[in-house]
Amino acid sequence: MQLVCDEKKLTPWVDAVIAGNRVIGIQAKGDKFDYAPLEKGADLRLDFDVSLTPPKKYFLLPEEPLLRFSGEKMESVIEKEPFVLFGVHPYDVVALRQLDKLFALHNPDVHFLSRREAAVVVAVDVETPSANVFAGCLGFSHVEGDCDILVTKLDGEYLVDVKTDKGKALTDLSSGFSKAGPEHLKKRDAKWKANEKALRRHELKPKKEEIGDLLEKAYDHPIWKEKARLCFSCGSCNLSCPTCYCFDVADELEWNLVNGTRVRRWDGCMLEPFALVAGDHNFRKSRDARYRHRYYRKGKYVPDKIGEFSCVGCGRCITVCVSHIANPVEVYNAIREA
Repeated sequence: MQLVCDEKKLTPWVDAVIAGNRVIGIQAKGDKFDYAPLEKGADLRLDFDVSLTPPKKYFLLPEEPLLRFSGEKMESVIEKEPFVLFGVHPYDVVALRQLDKLFALHNPDVHFLSRREAAVVVAVDVETPSANVFAGCLGFSHVEGDCDILVTKLDGEYLVDVKTDKGKALTDLSSGFSKAGPEHLKKRDAKWKANEKALRRHELKPKKEEIGDLLEKAYDHPIWKEKARLCFSCGSCNLSCPTCYCFDVADELEWNLVNGTRVRRWDGCMLEPFALVAGDHNFRKSRDARYRHRYYRKGKYVPDKIGEFSCVGCGRCITVCVSHIANPVEVYNAIREA
């Protein structure tokens, strides 16, 4: 169901959504943008370039309790509070789709999947390309599904494409919508084609489908040592990435050594202790081994699991890396040239 509303009627609709729901929305933080609880529609910024942190943090929390125990008694902690996530760019929608697949594999992760089931995702087409985005090179500049609502700004109005019943429940809160016509869909198609070109701030030479085969032959490529010699092993690339999903689990005991909580926290393969195991053995102790592993995860290991290239071209890792060595485009282009 495609609806359209005047630009001035979007904020009253968002206010109506806020009145009856817990809403997380994209907002300005100085000259940057990030997700935070949304208190009024006027604070929502759908013209943002890129969020500082990926929306995955509302599904795979940076730190969360998995269960609480007392002696031999254990009780899982599962969060199911409904919420609306408002303002998710297409490449981050793709990232959430990939995480859905990964957390449903083998032993489904009830904690992640419960939050996904409780959420309503309102996606928005990109209005302002960020400095390092290359989603257009990967085919992730726009999406046609995998969200509940897709909002696209046209000339003085918004096309609101309702994808699910949960999305319809939100649009039913306002009378400011009318039915979209073929001219609106035509304008959106033009917007999508424009974004395919605009979201290519770095030009990836190989096709994403070729990168797994290229990596098969690149294990000893000199680029791993060349880039890694400048790496601080800070893990910023992992923590800003919308598709990284590694975590550590620890049991935290109370003073009586009977009661406690099992806690999950984000972890990252670029951090030195990540591959540390019993006996103080580290099977990826060198920086170049960790650096190489990150690119193999994105370009080969995860694609072998779910059939999708595990980098969505958001460019966050490029932006946050203080050593300027985290650009996937540079790495994969160099491998292709070799």
